[in-house]
Amino acid sequence: MQTIIMPKMGDAMEEGTLVRWLKQEGDAVQEGEPIAEIATDKATVEIEAPISGVLRGIRVAENAVVPVNTPLAYILQEGESLPAEGDGKAPAPTAAAAPQPEPTPTTAAATPANGEERVLASPLARKIAAEHGIDLRQVRGTGPKGRIVERDVLAYLESRQATVAPAPAPIPAPAVAAAPAEARVETLNRLRQITAQRTTEAHQTIPHFYLTMEIDMEEALALRQRLNQLDESLRISINDLIVKACAVAIEQHPIVNATYQNGQIVHPNGIHIGIAVAVEQGLLVAVLKHCEGKSLRRIAQESQSLIQKAREGKLLPDEMTGNTFTVSNLGMFGIEQFTAIINPPASAILAVGATKRVPVVQEDGTVAARHRMKVTLSCDHRVLDGAVGAQFLQTLKQVLENSLWML
Repeated sequence: MQTIIMPKMGDAMEEGTLVRWLKQEGDAVQEGEPIAEIATDKATVEIEAPISGVLRGIRVAENAVVPVNTPLAYILQEGESLPAEGDGKAPAPTAAAAPQPEPTPTTAAATPANGEERVLASPLARKIAAEHGIDLRQVRGTGPKGRIVERDVLAYLESRQATVAPAPAPIPAPAVAAAPAEARVETLNRLRQITAQRTTEAHQTIPHFYLTMEIDMEEALALRQRLNQLDESLRISINDLIVKACAVAIEQHPIVNATYQNGQIVHPNGIHIGIAVAVEQGLLVAVLKHCEGKSLRRIAQESQSLIQKAREGKLLPDEMTGNTFTVSNLGMFGIEQFTAIINPPASAILAVGATKRVPVVQEDGTVAARHRMKVTLSCDHRVLDGAVGAQFLQTLKQVLENSLWML
């Protein structure tokens, strides 16, 4: 017998959502075959069967939020049986999000003591029906095995109210001001909840300071144009240039790559640059591992792949964790300058503004139109001092303004 549990996919993961079962109770499964989808705080991933056998004893309903290591189901082989109740394993949890997911069919139905027809319905559906005097035998169930769930009772109640004859028109009363409409309340999705929690913790616990610098982008843009003309199959973006330049600058200032952990400064074994990606549900950080020594072309290839996976919700846990530096670019939206909140465990994040063509006074006193870009470095003062952050930005500026450094 093999117990299927909610896996811990990342150091910060404490709970996950069982999105749906890909296999049902009693189905035969093969080793390596996907049997369920779970949602972590950042992506949806599949759970694969660790062994071949029969899926039995499903304990967690779809859309339920449960702690890591919670038993979800079991895979039995010939001659094996399910563990007895009370064996010390966690009981089947209920969903914690609103609206509440319906309980499993095995606990939803109740047989009346007076021998009337048995109606398969969830406790919440029964409660609403009782409050409104609804005979559940008149309600059509849309849940598993025809089970009546909350939405069925509400739909029946709505249709019943629509057929009630309208009341006689009241005597007109003096006109009064219309009551203001109530505010619309929207429940945060799982990704937005995690983003809210982590950014609040980071902003409250990390002593931020900010450094802004303007960088001339003429050479960097010219390099990008030449490289894209040489190979039209791979489009190098401005963000790729910035990630590459950050990697080069970090190699010269390794303290920027360090992290603060339990009163100590920890130096990671590589330069792992996180790229902030806007997705439909909120914000994800895709992590480009071991950027030290990687070519600009390689960074562009891996970056495009990670961004695409992020937008499709297919990032693996290892591709979302372990960042030692972060780049957040809002230049494509026309934002000229902003400050970003540090994304732990990194000690710094670079906020990148739009590249704009502006008049620039040159060294000989003449004025010329040039492409310029503003960047702001948010630093953790427990690890970095102002001078160190400034030196890093000076190197970053030097790399971007002298494009050969990126080759």
